[in-house]
Amino acid sequence: MDTAATAPPSPPQPAVADGLEHRLDPRIVRVHRMGGWITTAVTAGPFGVVLIGALLNPDPPVWLKALLTALWAGLSLLLGWWLHRYPALAYDHASYRIDEDVIEIRRGVVFRRVISVPRTRVQHTDVSQGPIERAYGLGTLVIYTAGTEYARVSLSGLEHGRALAIRDHLLPRGGADAV
Repeated sequence: MDTAATAPPSPPQPAVADGLEHRLDPRIVRVHRMGGWITTAVTAGPFGVVLIGALLNPDPPVWLKALLTALWAGLSLLLGWWLHRYPALAYDHASYRIDEDVIEIRRGVVFRRVISVPRTRVQHTDVSQGPIERAYGLGTLVIYTAGTEYARVSLSGLEHGRALAIRDHLLPRGGADAV
């Protein structure tokens, strides 16, 4: 018996170009936080090794060693806290909207930007995944345009299947070239 013929039909996927404002996938906060932890370790680690070398040297006075240790610890904690906190703030201020003619990307915590890319300007698109994004099932849509200022526009934090659907939507239809 053919099980494919008796399986219930899958629910229809929502249209990509619905004209509604969409939020990014919330898993992007965890992905960016992991990147922040890695950045903190890569930044603070070598300075910590140098600090240990300075602490083992008998020449500097004790007060200088204490000051350097406090400065390193304070800056490392501040960097770690900020790189842990910032992804949630960025997520709260990021969205995108797609209709038949344009993709509009909104982002920015302090300096807000709205980038509108008409489909007629799209040269080609890519969907990429880093190892952490791949582990969370996310992807980054990259749009290359016929222009100079925003010749490359990226939108990270999309569910991978959604990124592929948007990519397919932005491609020229009917064999027509976007140029």
